Amino acid sequence: MNPVQAGSFLTLHYRLCGPDGDDLVNTFNDKPATLSMGAGQLSPALEQRLMGLEEGSRTSFDLAAGEAFGEHNPELMQWLKLSLLRELGDPDEAYTVGDVVQFPGPDGQGGYAGVVRELGETAVLFDFNHPLAGQPVRFEVQLIGVL
Repeated sequence: MNPVQAGSFLTLHYRLCGPDGDDLVNTFNDKPATLSMGAGQLSPALEQRLMGLEEGSRTSFDLAAGEAFGEHNPELMQWLKLSLLRELGDPDEAYTVGDVVQFPGPDGQGGYAGVVRELGETAVLFDFNHPLAGQPVRFEVQLIGVL
């Protein structure tokens, strides 16, 4: 059997759920996922839990609040003017609390998402933290293949 190590290519089923037990990601009822260890497809804390596991194993891990996706950073809560959002995006967009809005990266490569947390008369408060920042998570995994 092959153990997971740095640079391993994995085929696996996994389930990630937050503190309420609701699935955020669950591949067990669909096609398995493939990923390369160290490529940033999982958080470093989740990758660390996979290290040394043998092909064919199935296990679960509980990660403490903030361990998987960092602590909630208040500096990543930002008010953006509605006039700027309309200028750079859809001028007719109507925002509601809980909406996830995609923003382009500063270099035009990739992007990032913010969650609408509050609506003001002239601005919108976005939370750019990972949705699970500062929260405990459960990570269940079944390793199908390790190369």
